[in-house]
Amino acid sequence: MSKQQQYNLMEQHRGVHADLLLMCLPLVAMAVFFYGLRPALLCLTAIITANLCDRIVALLRHTAYQKREWSSEAFAVMLTLMMPASVSYYVVFVGALATVMLGKEVFGGYGAYPFHPTAVGYAVVAVNWPEQMFQYPQPFSRLPLGMVEGVALAESPLHVLKNGGIPVLDAMELLLGNYAGAMGLTALLVTLACAVFLISRRRISLLVSGGFLLGAALVAFVAPRMGFLQEGPLLMDRLQAVKYELCSGGMVFTAVYLLADPVTLPKNRVSKLLFGLLLGFMSMMFRYYGIHEVGVCFAILSVNAVSGWLDRSVRKLMSRKGVVRREF
Repeated sequence: MSKQQQYNLMEQHRGVHADLLLMCLPLVAMAVFFYGLRPALLCLTAIITANLCDRIVALLRHTAYQKREWSSEAFAVMLTLMMPASVSYYVVFVGALATVMLGKEVFGGYGAYPFHPTAVGYAVVAVNWPEQMFQYPQPFSRLPLGMVEGVALAESPLHVLKNGGIPVLDAMELLLGNYAGAMGLTALLVTLACAVFLISRRRISLLVSGGFLLGAALVAFVAPRMGFLQEGPLLMDRLQAVKYELCSGGMVFTAVYLLADPVTLPKNRVSKLLFGLLLGFMSMMFRYYGIHEVGVCFAILSVNAVSGWLDRSVRKLMSRKGVVRREF
C-alpha cells in the first residue's frame, strides 16, 4: 500500500476509531465503579504505550506522526477492557506493544494490516499469561493501584459453561455486569447503549455484527453445551443456553467494538454477512473445543485470513450472475 493510498484510507475512515475510543470511556467508568481507579490506570498505560509506539515508528520511517489517527489507542484500550481488573501492568504494556507493533505497524501501518490488531494483542497475552487473563476479581472489590497479591479471584460464567455447569445469574446481573469477568465485557447494558451511538454514527456494520451474533446463537441453540441439556433439551433450555453464550465472554462487546474496524472487514454486503456468520460459528467452536474459555479473538484471527477470499469469491459469483455489486 502506497503512502497516498494509506492517507486516503485514513481520511475515509477518519473519526471511526475516535468514536470507538470515546465509547470505551463508559465501560472504563463502569469498571472504575466496580473496582476502583485501577482500571483507569491500566487503560492509561495502554494508551501511552500505543501512542509511543506510533511516534517511534513514525520517527524510524521518517514520516510525520498522524495526530488525528486514533486507531492504535482505540485498539489498545479495547484490549485492556478484555482483561481482568487485577491484571499486572506489564501484561497491559506487552499487550499494547503487541497490538500496535505486531498487529498494525509490522504490516505497514493503518489500512495495511490483515488481522485485527486487538485480536493479535489478546492472543499474545492469553497464551503467555493465562493465569492472569482468566481469573477475575468480584465486583465491588476495591483493588489496590499497585500489586494485587492476596486479592480473591473467581472464575467467570464462561468457565462454568466450559466445564458443563450452569451459571447462577439473573437477568439484572447479566445486564449490569454484576459478576466476575473482564472489566469491559460484563456491563451489557452500557455496551448496548454505546452500540446505539455507534450505529447512529454508522460505525457498525449491522450485516457483520448481526451475522456474528446470529451465527453464535444458532450454534448455541442447535448444540447447547450445558450439562443438563445433553439428553433431549426443551425449547426454553436451548434459549437459556443462547442467553448465557451471547451475554458472557465478550460476544456483544466483539459485535459492537471489534467488528467496527473497517480495515479487516469484507467490502461487499453478501461477504459481510457471510463473514459475520462464519465468525460466530468459529467463535463457538473455539469456545467449545479451544484451550482458552474466551476464544473470540482467536476466531477473529482465523476468519480475518479468509476475508479477502470471501470478497473475491462473492464478486466473481455476482459477476457471473449479472448482479450489481454494492459496497459500503
